[in-house]
Order: sequence, then C-alpha cells, then structure tokens
Amino acid sequence: MVFVGYAGSDAGALDISNSDAVAGQDPTNPVTFAFGSGYAFHRTIVSLDERGRFTYTPTVDYGGNNGRSALLGSNGLYYVVGNANNGNASTFGSNGTNPDVTETTGLNVVKPINSQSVNVTIPAGNSAEVDPLLQFPLGKNGALDKAGKDDNFRGVTEFGGALYFTKGSGSNGMDTVYTVSSLPTVANAAAATISVVPGFPTDSARATGGNFTPFAVFFANANTMYVTDEGTGASVDATQHAGLEKWSKVGGVWQLDYVLTNGLVGKVDTNLVGPDGQYPDVTTVGLRNLTGAVGEDGVVTLWATTSTTSAAGDNGADPNKVVSITDDLAATTITARVARESFRTIVGPTYGTVYRGVAFVQEECDRDDHRRGRDCD
Repeated sequence: MVFVGYAGSDAGALDISNSDAVAGQDPTNPVTFAFGSGYAFHRTIVSLDERGRFTYTPTVDYGGNNGRSALLGSNGLYYVVGNANNGNASTFGSNGTNPDVTETTGLNVVKPINSQSVNVTIPAGNSAEVDPLLQFPLGKNGALDKAGKDDNFRGVTEFGGALYFTKGSGSNGMDTVYTVSSLPTVANAAAATISVVPGFPTDSARATGGNFTPFAVFFANANTMYVTDEGTGASVDATQHAGLEKWSKVGGVWQLDYVLTNGLVGKVDTNLVGPDGQYPDVTTVGLRNLTGAVGEDGVVTLWATTSTTSAAGDNGADPNKVVSITDDLAATTITARVARESFRTIVGPTYGTVYRGVAFVQEECDRDDHRRGRDCD
C-alpha cells in the first residue's frame, strides 16, 4: 500500500498541510509567519509491505499545501498528485520560493528512496513535476489566483501503461480527468504531455460553476471507468454529478452512462458526540477516494470515502464514512437492477475521525488456514 504523509510531524501538530515542505521555502506563507521558518515537513511517500513494514521516500514537493494520492508505477517509480502554495503569489517574482512552489505541485514522478527512517537526505533532482507549464495554458482566464493552484490534482491511477488523474477544485483551469499516455521518468517529466481524457469536460471550472468535481478513478476493464465526484461545486449544480459516475468508452471516446447516488447523497448522520461535546449533523454530498474489485459473475464491488458538509464550515474535516456499492459491469443505462443498487456503510462516522484513502486487499489462504477451517479466499 502506498500513501502520502508528513515527515517529522507529531500527531496533532497544527497546520501541517499548509506548512512549507522545506525550511524557509516561502517567506510569504502565513504558516511560516505564525510558526517560524523551521516549521516545515517533507511530504513523504509511505510504502507498507505485506509484512507490515513501513519505508519512506521524503520529497520536496507540495510546499504550502498537501500531497493527495500516490502509487507505485509498474516501472518502479512513484507517482504522486497534490496541491501547492499557501503564500502570496504576487511577490514571487521578486522574492521567489525555493524549491519553487509552482513547479513542485500537480503530478510528480519520484525516485524511491524507501528508507526505514524519515530522517534522510533527499538527493538533488529526486523528483520532477510532469509538464510544469500546465497551469498556465489551461487555466488563468485572466483571474488572479495563487501560482500553482490550477494544478490542484486529487486521485491518480495507472491503467494500460498510462496515468489517469483528476482535478476537482480551484476556481480556474479545467476540473476534469487527465491522462499521460506513457509513464514519465524524472528525466523526461517536464516534456511529457498531459491531456484531457477524450469525452471528459474541457470547459473552464470558472465557466461551469464547479458542477463537475472528480476525485478518483477506478478501471473495471479497458472500456469501463468509475469516477467519484465529491459534489462540492456551485450550490445549484452541487449534486449534478455528485456520487459515483460510470463511464463507457465507445469509439475511443468516453461517455457518461449514469451516476450512482442511492443511499448516499443527502444522507444525514447525527448524534456525533465526542470529548468536546456534540459535533454538528453531517450531510454526505459525494465521494472522494475509490477502489474496486471485479467478480467473475460480472458484478463490480466498489468502496469509497465520502465527502461531507456540516455547520462546522470546514469541508473535508467532518467525520465521514467508508461506503460500498455493487454495480452490473455490463450495464450502460439505469436498468431495474441498477436502480436497486444502494450504498451501504462499511465504517463510520466516528467523532474525531476522517477517512481519506481506501484500498482493497485480496487475502489468500495457505495450507494452515485451510486446515483450521479459516475462510480467507
């Protein structure tokens, strides 16, 4: 299993996700102003093997914001997506940032360090942003925005030797599903081409008002893609695509079949009580991270984490859930069977807990398991 963490931080430390990645990186970062220039934490790719052992690959990426998702590519390199910049972009021309927060964001390729300690020296040039100029031709629309914020990517997956990842927030750029047709290396990352997956939206987030907010991607096969949508766009269209989207590829172009929402969007969780008292009621508005498994019977089982809203006013910080649903792989329309599909809660919500990533692990039996009558297939 692979995910992103923060090296050197204690549990409960404040504003880690908005801190610099390298000490003294951005003098305009308000977190630096509040806590000092040494308050910096490497965004670190964490790998967990089948024996429960952790290894760490610190990076200089995502200064001033958070790494979102990471995977180990079939070529042995890490690929990670996330956000960047918490400072004052208008001063970057004179002061600069080091490492450059506009080129340590978006989609990055990273050489594994896989140290058993987080306290290691990061080799120079150990990571590189894929197509670092993406934010400019696809985005600004004349609006003043934080440099790098248009490359606000969420989920990433590999399928068929290509990378697929999403952008679902930020007032500029395109909120859509992107792809890189072949796995880039650190050496050629800047020259690799990022393009929109054919059939997905190509209009600006500002123009659409945020009615498409994709987060994660799961391929059931080469022609069937599931995309989660967190549904936190403009209020009028907040649930237009929110939930679990199913897409099919026809003639090389992807088309939206339907959106699964039963038992999910609009569901309210109450009585969330903890050490500090009563938490406000939490309403599910969509989905974030996603995984799945395809059965031999043509049924796809999907698991996802929920996105929420509440009177607490901090989207993403509410107690949320891990949910599951099944789908008929062959269906491309809302059949009677599809209409009966509904999300069920696997775990949560729990006061003080948010669920981020989700992974499916197939456990296999050995002879001792079978001898003991243990069902682990």
